[in-house]
Amino acid sequence: MVEERKHSLSPSAWNRYETCPRMYWLSRQRLPRKAGMAASLGTAVHASIEDLLQIDLAGREPAESNWILGEADALLRKRWEEEKQIFHDTPRHPNWKEDKYREAQKQQKGAINMLLDHVGVQGLAHDRITIALWKKIQSLTIAVEGELVTKDGHLMGRLDLLLADVDDSGKLTGWLVADLKTGKPPQGKLKPEVNRQLRMYRDILLSNNEKAPPVQAQGWYTDTSSKWDAVGDNVLEAAYEAWDATKPSETPLDPTPGQSSCGGFCDWKAWCPHWWNWRHQNKSLHKGDFADGVVILHQYDEGRSTATVEECVPRNDLGDVEPTGQMRNVTFDGRGKEVLEALLDDGHQGPIFLGSAMMNREVWRVGPWCDVLPWAPIPDSGKP
Repeated sequence: MVEERKHSLSPSAWNRYETCPRMYWLSRQRLPRKAGMAASLGTAVHASIEDLLQIDLAGREPAESNWILGEADALLRKRWEEEKQIFHDTPRHPNWKEDKYREAQKQQKGAINMLLDHVGVQGLAHDRITIALWKKIQSLTIAVEGELVTKDGHLMGRLDLLLADVDDSGKLTGWLVADLKTGKPPQGKLKPEVNRQLRMYRDILLSNNEKAPPVQAQGWYTDTSSKWDAVGDNVLEAAYEAWDATKPSETPLDPTPGQSSCGGFCDWKAWCPHWWNWRHQNKSLHKGDFADGVVILHQYDEGRSTATVEECVPRNDLGDVEPTGQMRNVTFDGRGKEVLEALLDDGHQGPIFLGSAMMNREVWRVGPWCDVLPWAPIPDSGKP
C-alpha cells in the first residue's frame, strides 16, 4: 500500500494527520473517494471566478457596462456542469442537488463584491461594472489557482488568488493571498486550522521569494463578502516536522480514537476497526439519526426495497464481526438502493458498512446521502 507519488504535505493533509494519524494514512491508500455537494459547489464557484479574472477583454469599449452578469453566469454554468459530471463519476456520491445553483450564484456574486472592494469600490450594482473597472482588477491579479510548492517539494498548497496591493499612486505595497471560502463564515476570528492554512500559504510564498514585498493572507468568505486576516508566526518549521511524521509507510499510522476523530466526520470509517471499537465502547453504534454501523444482510426484497439486517459488534481489534442477534428492518432508496443492489450483483456476501443511516426509528432508512460499502477494515498490520 506504499504510495508511489512523491511525498508532500498540504494544509488539509496536515489537519487530517493532527485529527488522527490513522485517518491520514487511510486517506492516502487510494480508497474509493467520496463526493459532496458543498465541495462541488465551492469548486464551481472558485473556478468561475478564476475564469472571470482571466477573461479576454481586448477590443471591448472601456465604458461598456451590463456585461459581467451574463459572462459570470455562463462561466459558472460551464463549471457547474463539469463538477456535476465529476460528482457522478466519483464512486461514492449522494444525489446531485440542482437547486443549489442559486446558492452558487450568490456565492459568486459575493466573490465579485470582494474583488471590487480590493480596488476601493463598495456597493456597486454588478450591471454597472465597466470593462475598464474589471481590467483594473485584472491588472492587480498576479496569479489565479496557483500551486505553491517549497523548493524541496516537501510542502505544498494551492492558492486561489494572489493580488497586488497598491497605494493611491499605483505603487506596489504588498501581496495579498486571498483564499475563497464558500463555507460558513467565522465567528469572531478564523478557525485555528484555517488560520494555519493561510499562514502556510503566506510562508511558502515568502520562502520562495526572498525579495517579496510584505505578504498578507486572508480568508474571503463569499457568503457574506467578508474578509478575515490570518495572523501568527511562521509555520514552516512545524509543517516540516509534520511532513517527516507523515512519510509513506506500509504499516498504518497509530490511531487516536476519540470524539473529534471517531465521533465526527471521517470518510474512511469503513476501513478502520478502531472507529468501530470506539463507537461500540461509547454505546453510540447503530444509534441516532445519521448514524453508522456494521450489519449482516439476511434478506433483501428488491421489489419493496426492504431488507432484514443483523447488527454486528467488534469481535476483536482487527475488525472481525460478532453478530448480536439484534435484527432490524431497513428501507433503501435512491443511491442507497442502487449501491446495495450493485454490491449484491457483484456477489458480496460479507458484512456491510452503513454510513449516516437514519437509525433512530423502528425501521431504519438508508437514503441517497448514505454510504453502503463492504466492511473491509485494515488492521494495524496493514494486511487485511
